Amino acid sequence: MAMDYPELRLFIGGRWIGLDGRRGEPVYNPATGNVLAELPHATEADLDEALASAAAGFDRWRRTSPVERARVLQQTSARMLERRDQIAALITLELGKPIAEAKAEVEQAAGIFNWNAEEGRRAYGRVIPPRTQGAMQFAVREPLGPIAAFASWNAPAITPSRKISGALAAGCSVIIKASEETPATALAIAALLQESGLPDGVLNVVFGNPAEISAKLIGSPIIRGITFTGSTSVGKQLASLAVQGMKRMTLELGGHAPVVIFQDVDPEAVALSAVTAKYRNAGQVCTSPTRFYVHRSIHDRFVARFTELARAIKVGNGLDPATKMGPLANARRLEAMDRFLDDARSRQIAIPVGGKRIGGEGCFYSPTLIANVDEECLVSNVEPFGPIAATTAFDTAEDAIRLCNRLPFGLASYVMTNDMRNAGAMIDGIEAGNVIVNHWQASLPETPFGGYKDSGVGSEGGVEGLQAFQNIKYVSEHRPPS
Repeated sequence: MAMDYPELRLFIGGRWIGLDGRRGEPVYNPATGNVLAELPHATEADLDEALASAAAGFDRWRRTSPVERARVLQQTSARMLERRDQIAALITLELGKPIAEAKAEVEQAAGIFNWNAEEGRRAYGRVIPPRTQGAMQFAVREPLGPIAAFASWNAPAITPSRKISGALAAGCSVIIKASEETPATALAIAALLQESGLPDGVLNVVFGNPAEISAKLIGSPIIRGITFTGSTSVGKQLASLAVQGMKRMTLELGGHAPVVIFQDVDPEAVALSAVTAKYRNAGQVCTSPTRFYVHRSIHDRFVARFTELARAIKVGNGLDPATKMGPLANARRLEAMDRFLDDARSRQIAIPVGGKRIGGEGCFYSPTLIANVDEECLVSNVEPFGPIAATTAFDTAEDAIRLCNRLPFGLASYVMTNDMRNAGAMIDGIEAGNVIVNHWQASLPETPFGGYKDSGVGSEGGVEGLQAFQNIKYVSEHRPPS
C-alpha cells in the first residue's frame, strides 16, 4: 500500500468495514501501474444493512431542521477546504489528474456542499388562492426518500458531492456506489460528513460489482430515487430498472460536446483557451469539447495554432507540479484511444499532433488532434472521452447547427463568436442542456446541469438539482364553520 493512500473500507450505518474475508479488487495508480490498496466488495448482507440503515437514517434526517442540515453541510464544506491538499493528493493518486486540477476540483466540490446547504433552507412551498371562502390551498416540498446514487470515476470529488449534498439538503438519506477505480476520494467525503455530525445511516458508501449492486438497490422498495453519472448505455439499463419500481431518476450521461467557432474571432486566441479546456483531466470530462466545427475561412489557422500548443503540453505524473496533463484512468482508455486513431489512419485523415501512447509504464497518451474529419469516421460519432480533439470546417450557421445536432447527444456545447446574431442563432438552434458562449465553464454549483436526448434525464445543481430529491404535496383544507 502506498504511504499516502489510506486503507479502503465500506461505510455502512456509521461503521467503517474492511476486507475481513470479503472479496476485493486492487486499486491502481494510473501513472505507475502500482497497486495502491485493496478495495472490499459489499456482500449481499452488507447491502441489506445499508438499505436498512438508509431507511432508518431517512426517518431521522427528514425530521431534522433544514437549519441543522445546513450546519452539517457547511461544516463539511469548511473541512473539505481545510484538507484540500490531502484530498487532492488522493484524486491524483487514483485518477492521475494533475495536482493543480485536483485542488480546483476539491474547491468546487466544497462550493457544491455550501450551495446546497444554503439552498436546502429555501425549499419553499407556495400558497394557492382558494376558490371558496374558508378554504386553504398550498403546495409543500417534502424529501423524496432514500436515494441510490452511482458516481463515475472521472470527477471523484465533484460527482459524489453533487449527489450527496443535494440529497442531504433535501432531507433524503443516500446509499452511494462510488467508482471502484477512485474510491478513496468518496470515502474521504463520507469521513468529513461523519466528523461534521451527520447521523449514522444517513449516508452509506458501498463498492462491488456494479450490475449486482444497482439491481439490488434499485429493486428495493426502500429506495425512492436514483441519481447516476456515467455512460448512456449503462444509464439506459438503470432507467429500465428504475421505471419498474416507479423510481424518480436523474441521469447525467454522455456528451461528445460540439464547439462552433465563427470567422469573426481570433482563431489563435481561441485555440489557446481551447487546448486548456480540451486536455483538462486528459479529456476525461463529460463536458470536454471534442467536435470542433470551425468556419472554413479560419480553419487552417486554428488547426496550426492548436497543434503547436498541444505539442507543447507536458504530460507526466500528476504529482509533479510541472505536469499539465496526467495519464488516462486505466488501460481500457488507452485501447479506446487506439481505436479512434486506427480508424482515422485507415481513412487517410490528417493527425497533426499526437496519436500515440507515451512511455513504457502507466496509462499515458499524447494530446491528439485529428483534422478535417468526415461524418463517417469514428471520432465524429463516438465520444472519445480522452485527449482527442477533431476539427471539421463549416460554411454557414445552418451547417454548424446541423453538425451539432446530428448525434443523439446534447449535454454541453460551446460557441465562439463576437457577433451576437451568431450567438443567438446557436442558442436557439443547438439541442443541448448547456450552451456556453465565449468561455468553457459548463456548470457551477448554482446552475442547472443536465442533458437533452441521450445525454440524460433531469438536472443536477442549482435549484433544479435540489428539487430532483423532493416530492410536491398539494394540501387543500376547508375550515369547519364557526
